[in-house]
Amino acid sequence: MALMEFSMFPLDKGPSLSKYVARLLTIVDQSGLEYRLNPMGTVVEGEWDQLMELLTQCFRELEKDCERISVNVKIDYRKGVWGALDSKIKSVEEKAGRGFKK
Repeated sequence: MALMEFSMFPLDKGPSLSKYVARLLTIVDQSGLEYRLNPMGTVVEGEWDQLMELLTQCFRELEKDCERISVNVKIDYRKGVWGALDSKIKSVEEKAGRGFKK
């Protein structure tokens, strides 16, 4: 299992990019993978091949009408571990003895 945090957006479409991000989030949502949207990107949990396929699908979607695309990806692979979207946060909160804003 792996967690992939990514952001992807066009660089040639002006200052407001939310409509492009929304197109990608539709693809992420339809993938059936667990994910969390945050203000700077999206974290998705899945197997390596699933995550690479999703990343490619998102890129292909923007490639249709964007000349320049920025892609930032960070991956944390941990064999045999599922549920890390929630368990990693829970572990930190337990060690801190309190909850944090989500």
